[in-house]
Amino acid sequence: MEDVHAHIEELVAEEHRLWQLESEGNATGGDRERLDHVKVELDRYWDLLRRRRAAASAGADAEDVELRSETTVENYLQ
Repeated sequence: MEDVHAHIEELVAEEHRLWQLESEGNATGGDRERLDHVKVELDRYWDLLRRRRAAASAGADAEDVELRSETTVENYLQ
């Protein structure tokens, strides 16, 4: 799960940088598109981390839990 944690940290850092550009009024259209992509990727990786932790708690192999598609994660009912 360390690789998942590391990837989440990288995405959070990039998200922060992109939000900073936006708040300063310096974001480009490409920056905004990238921010949208990063937010979705963060959702996907947080989902993966939660499901891997649940699998490990249940005695299953956490590494067997795979990353879900963007469509699946982004269409969860709240």
